[in-house]
Amino acid sequence: MQKRFKSRFLFCDRWLDRHSIARNMEAFQDLLVIVLCLSLFAVMIMQIWSIIIAITHTLDYKQVTAKILFVLILVELFRLLMIYLQEHSISVGVAVEVTIVSVLREVVVHGALEISWIQTAAICGLLFILGSLLLVCAKTPHMDCISANTKFCPIVYQGGKEKQPEQEFRYSHQCDKHQPLT
Repeated sequence: MQKRFKSRFLFCDRWLDRHSIARNMEAFQDLLVIVLCLSLFAVMIMQIWSIIIAITHTLDYKQVTAKILFVLILVELFRLLMIYLQEHSISVGVAVEVTIVSVLREVVVHGALEISWIQTAAICGLLFILGSLLLVCAKTPHMDCISANTKFCPIVYQGGKEKQPEQEFRYSHQCDKHQPLT
């Protein structure tokens, strides 16, 4: 009696192979992300053109600033999609940066003086939480980077081996060797 493979469902037919289905879905998802990247790039080009037209015709600083901040948001979203294509995971730090710039854009567009005090307090609380989350993301190594063990991860990759604890303090030990004993 032959056992069934773990990678298949209850049926032994080839078309129900989980790995091939997941591989095909990942390829389709990558294709969708590439289409999104190209669309974002086209929108960025159109926004830059509208900024040039707005600067040459009328000089409404509020409108031009809002459009420039919108282009920066699009650039950050483009970067987020590029990171997804490379690592197949979403970078929380970049997503938080996009959110912070989006909130600040809305404050610039509507004007800080036109917003009620309740909305101002809510925006300040949101920015405080997002800033602390950004700080935590900056201090915490990316988990996919650690588990992937690639060259791009400065924490783990040492020719396929993890860093030894004594390598972290090699400089301080070398300095101690060269100093005279007192």
